[in-house]
Parts: sequence; structure tokens; C-alpha cells
Amino acid sequence: MAEYRKEGITLIIQFIQSLYNNPSTIPIKSTDYEQLLEDIEFFSISAQIYHLLKKHNLLNQTPHFFQEKLKNNCTNVLYRNIFIKSEWEKITSLFEESEIATIPLKGVTFAEKYFRDLGARSTSDIDILIRPPNINQATSILQSLGFIIEQDLIPSHFHCSFSKNLPNSTIPLTVELHWNIMREDTASLDIEDFWREAQPLKHYHSIFELSDYHTFYMICLHGWRHNLDSLKYFIDIMQLIYVIGDKVDYHKLFQDAISDQTYTRLVRTLSIVYNQFPELHRIKKFGLSKPTPRWEYRNIRYPKNRNINRYVDFIDYQFFSFDKIKHSFVEMRNIIIPLK
Repeated sequence: MAEYRKEGITLIIQFIQSLYNNPSTIPIKSTDYEQLLEDIEFFSISAQIYHLLKKHNLLNQTPHFFQEKLKNNCTNVLYRNIFIKSEWEKITSLFEESEIATIPLKGVTFAEKYFRDLGARSTSDIDILIRPPNINQATSILQSLGFIIEQDLIPSHFHCSFSKNLPNSTIPLTVELHWNIMREDTASLDIEDFWREAQPLKHYHSIFELSDYHTFYMICLHGWRHNLDSLKYFIDIMQLIYVIGDKVDYHKLFQDAISDQTYTRLVRTLSIVYNQFPELHRIKKFGLSKPTPRWEYRNIRYPKNRNINRYVDFIDYQFFSFDKIKHSFVEMRNIIIPLK
């Protein structure tokens, strides 16, 4: 296992840090680009890196093979995102006709608004927030478009899944209908708070978009749900801090999280992100002094090379990310006896 570090910082982390610091040059040796490319592709962040390099006029400072590979990967992301946007617009058109209140979560609308480009962030599925009374009607519409139920509605869960096979692709397109963004048995998040601050999207009457504040809240919780197991979750949070940081009041965010019983998850996530990218403090100060949970590049990048720390980290994440002990027991029960 090759491990590239400069002054104790993993190469890929240092590279991303430099791109967010408006550099005039890239502090990376030419011999490191092959390893760098492997990391970028492993974490599926080619599109984000390519657009950051273009934004700072740094692409030509990288080796030709590196440029070409990123460009090809980014082109593939763009084509897939164009297709997903087309499918998304078909869905929203029918939801609009049926007056089903809808909010897109992440996906192509997130890329266009916060990364300023449809092809600047890869997306693989369509996540939609609706209200519970509309689930049956929304399900019928998705089925009329060729989607089949992949995962039924689960009591206390927060989404159900649909999929559709695509021509010339072994990977189906998945649509997830959400009625919440967190499990209802491990939090008390009031999703109506998100609806109240949502605004109509473009020319629609029934299709809305989350406020910047609730987008940040949702993206942080999304990163936690995946245990920050990819640098793409770090970049999502960093991008929001750079783009809308002044619209997110951390004091209010943590007060809301205490009420929603998501405080530990939120603090854990932001602590890890700020610890890996401390320059974020210059953009928006994060002042909580709690110990930062361990997050190690090697445990994510090389999952086959398991060690005791990896298991300790997993247990810490899986059972000690909750505000209440009873939520930890619920999570333990759900792992031992998965919901049907």
C-alpha cells in the first residue's frame, strides 16, 4: 500500500486544500499525479476536481494524462447528469400536474445551484422529498414512467426506493421518495420546518427548493449517514461553506439540532471536516472544543487493510453518534434484526 503524505497531510487532502485556497500554483510534485488520480477516481470526485482546476486556471499546470483522464471522467458525469435531469423533469412535470408538493434533495439541482454547473458534481440517482399523504399518488406516477418498487415503505424509516433499467447500462436509475431525511426512531426532526422555509423552484408552483440553511443541515446529516466514507461528502460541505457560509448561523443550527436530537451527529460531522480542512475556519469559524472523532484516510481508501482502529471507528460512529442512549439501542437492534 502506497501512502503519500507531505508534512503529515495526505496528498489528496493537501491537493483539495490548495484548490480551495485560490492558489496560483499547485504544490504537488509531477511524480505524485498518478497516485493522485487513483485517489480522485476512487472517491468519484473527478468532476469536482476538474471544475476547481478550471476555475483557478490551473488545469494546464497538471500533466497531460491527468488532464485528459479528468476531462473524460467529467464528460461521462455530464452526460449522465443530463439524462438524470431529463428524467427528473419528466417526474416533476407529472408531480406539478397532480399538485404534489415536492422538494429535490441533492442531485442535479444541487450541482447547478451550488457548484454552478450541471457537470461539476456526479450524481447517480434522484432523491425527492414529499409529504406522507402523497406517497401512493407519487408511487403511481413513478410506475407509469417505468419505475418498479425496489424497497417498500418501512415503518419508522424515511424513504422508499424505485428503479428503472436503462438502455446500454448495467446500472439502473434509482428514485428515492423521502418523507423525512432521518430515521424517525433515532431522531425527532420536524421535517415541516424544512417545508416552511422552502421556496418555489423556477417556474413551478408545487416544486420547491430547500433554503440554503436547510440544504446545509441536510448535506451535513447526509455526510454523517455515510460516515464520511468518501471525500465527496467533505467537498459537498466545503462547497456550501464557501458559497453560503454567511447564511448559516451555527448557533441556530446547533440549537435546532438539539431540539431535533441530531446534535451529536452534526457536531461529529463538522468536527471531522474542519479537522481535515482547517482553512475553513477562515471562511466560517467553527468554535466547538469537543474532541474530534478519528477519521483516517487509509481506513477509507484501503478498506481491505483492516486494523483494530477501523473497527473502533465503526463502533464509535454506529453507536455513539446519538443524542440519547435509547437511540443507540435502537440502532443496535436495527443492525442485529434488520427492518423488513
